[in-house]
Amino acid sequence: MPAPSSSSSPAASPAAAAPATSPAKGSGPDSGSGLGPVALVISAGISVQFGAALAVMIMPRAGAAGVVTLRLAAAALVLLLLCRPKVRGYSRSDWGTVLAFGVAMAGMNGLFYQSIDRIPLGPAVTLEVLGPLALSVIVSRRLVNLLWAGLALGGVVLLSGHGGGGLGFGALDPLGAAFALGAGAMWAAYIVFSARTGRRFPQADGLALAMAVAAVISLPLGIAEAGSALLVPSTLALGVGVAVLSSVLPYTLELLALRRMPAPTFAILMSLEPAIAAAAGFLVLNQAMSALDALAIALVIAASMGAVRSQIRKKAA
Repeated sequence: MPAPSSSSSPAASPAAAAPATSPAKGSGPDSGSGLGPVALVISAGISVQFGAALAVMIMPRAGAAGVVTLRLAAAALVLLLLCRPKVRGYSRSDWGTVLAFGVAMAGMNGLFYQSIDRIPLGPAVTLEVLGPLALSVIVSRRLVNLLWAGLALGGVVLLSGHGGGGLGFGALDPLGAAFALGAGAMWAAYIVFSARTGRRFPQADGLALAMAVAAVISLPLGIAEAGSALLVPSTLALGVGVAVLSSVLPYTLELLALRRMPAPTFAILMSLEPAIAAAAGFLVLNQAMSALDALAIALVIAASMGAVRSQIRKKAA
C-alpha cells in the first residue's frame, strides 16, 4: 500500500515521508543518472505493494483493523529503536504537527486496508492516488492541470464500469471504493503534515514519533476486531512481515534513492504504484484485470506523471 514523501506530488509514497529533510542531497545535475536510484525506487514500490498483498492474505486471521494494528505497531517499534528520537525541546506546535501527522497516517492506513479487504489491490491504489493528485492540482493552480484532472477522471469512469456494471462502480464494492477514496484524502493530508514534520524534527525522528501515534490510535480498533488473534505467533510474524515490506524496507530504499536522485524524478517514478499494485494483486492474490481496468490504471498513472511534470516546469520557469 501506501507506504511517505515530503512533496505534494501525486505519487508521494507513505514509506518515503520521512525524507522531508533529505531531497536536497540528491538535487545535483547528475544525481539522477544511472539505474541505481531508479532500481531503488522501483524496488521500494514493489515492496510496498507486495506487502499490501501479504496483508490481504492475513486479513482472514486478524481482520483489516487487526492487520493495520500489527503493521503500525511493528513499524513504530522498529523506527523508534533505530531513530531513538528525542522528546525534549519541542514546542506545543511541534507536537501538534506530529500528532496531526500520526492521525493522517492512521487514517490513511486504516481506510486503505478496509478498501483492499473489499476490492482488488490495483483499483484500490488507483483510486487512492487521486487524493495526492487532487492536492497537486490544487497547489499548482495551473490551467494545464485541469487536463490531468480530466484524464484521471476518465480513469475513474472506466473503473466505475468494472465488471460491466456501468456507472456506480459496477462489480467493485461501493464501500470499498469509498474507503479507497477516503484513504486518498488522508494521503493528501499525510503529505502536507509529512513536510511540516520534516521541517520541525531532524532526520526521521518525526516519522518515528508519528508512527507511534498512529499505532496507538489503531490499537483499540485492532483489539476490538481481532482480540487474542493478534497474539498468535504466526499472525504476529506475518504482521511483522507486512510492516517490514510496507514501511521499514521501502522507507530505507526511498531514503537512499532520494540522496542520489532529484525529488521530481522520484515523484514521477512513484506514479507507477497503481501498476505495481495491479501486478502484485495478479501474482499474489490471483486478481485478474480486464483490458478496461488496465486502461483506467494507465490513465491515472499518465495524469499523475503529467501533474508532476507540470509542477517541475512551473518551478523552473
